Amino acid sequence: MSTILVEPIHTRAERELFIKFLWKIYEGNPYWVPPLLMDRRKLMDRKKNPFYQHADAEFYLARRDGEIVGRIAAIVNHNHNKEHNENIGFFGFFECINDQTVANALFDTASSYLKSKGVTAMRGPANPSVNDEYGLLTEGFSERPTVLLTYNPEYYVKLVEGYGFVKAKELYSYFLKQETVYTERFNRANALVKARNSLTVRHMNMKNFHADVEIVKHLYNAAWAKNWGAVPMTDAEIDSLAADLKPIVRPELVLFAESKGKPIGFGLSLPDINTALWYNKKGRLLPGLFQLFFRKKEINLVRVIVLGVLPEYVNSGAAGVLFYETAVAAKKLGYAYGEASWVLEDNVRMVKSAEAMNGKITRRYRIYDKPI
Repeated sequence: MSTILVEPIHTRAERELFIKFLWKIYEGNPYWVPPLLMDRRKLMDRKKNPFYQHADAEFYLARRDGEIVGRIAAIVNHNHNKEHNENIGFFGFFECINDQTVANALFDTASSYLKSKGVTAMRGPANPSVNDEYGLLTEGFSERPTVLLTYNPEYYVKLVEGYGFVKAKELYSYFLKQETVYTERFNRANALVKARNSLTVRHMNMKNFHADVEIVKHLYNAAWAKNWGAVPMTDAEIDSLAADLKPIVRPELVLFAESKGKPIGFGLSLPDINTALWYNKKGRLLPGLFQLFFRKKEINLVRVIVLGVLPEYVNSGAAGVLFYETAVAAKKLGYAYGEASWVLEDNVRMVKSAEAMNGKITRRYRIYDKPI
């Protein structure tokens, strides 16, 4: 039997092999959306990605008879462990041929690295954190992922569970149609909540982009502090994310809720640029930018990525206002469909809101745990 060799990557050339292994796994898959190569490089870059200022990570390639057959990352997010009083590590960037032996070798290697860092459990997949691409797709393989969501072959579920991982949490992706959201009933409810709480809603001002980003820093970390798995983003992480998203943001879809002039919540939604990037088969910046420009009229869906309010306003209905106002803004911009994703299975308020708007779960993702 051939030996499987799993080794850390050290050079730029090895990093390119790590990234471009994606194309081997997904060749011929009509639903996979090739990422931009420059984005993948930055995501892994310990100097350019501020995530690694508070995290340790090692990236590995698996070879059999000299051929690359898999990849994985082992990650210790110190801010996560501090926030949740846990002692866990993560696996991420997992890609593998349909071979349990190869998958086991990859997970064994990640486990050994994490053990050397003193952690006692492994969770994932996280690429590289909850604030990035998160979760393993377990349902919804016959449609394209929307912007900033993961996609993987169906057999990955077998490989992950075959190693002994068990479900930690499930994440839902809700598909929404404008005609089931923009109704008179919701319009009246929206007006009542706004009047009762002296709420106003405004969109991002691109002329004061940096000032609004500063507001986001406070709101994001305060509003999501109690969510399962949520980790506060550092100022550097939010600044980096804002810079990455600025070219594709529609300001009308970044909303701030204010009560008597005080910011108390916000929602970030993005046009589903994957509709255009799907045509960019090699992941290069050019023609990727041309695809985004010339195919923007094909983009007909908005993904609600984050939406929340300060803890003291959780029961006020303000989150529902942000949800509804996002639908209103999307309709004005001509988008017919929306997606709320991802939503934690036990986030009762968001689940009820999505269901009240006749949202349908079209994809499910899973986070797995395993003691090590």
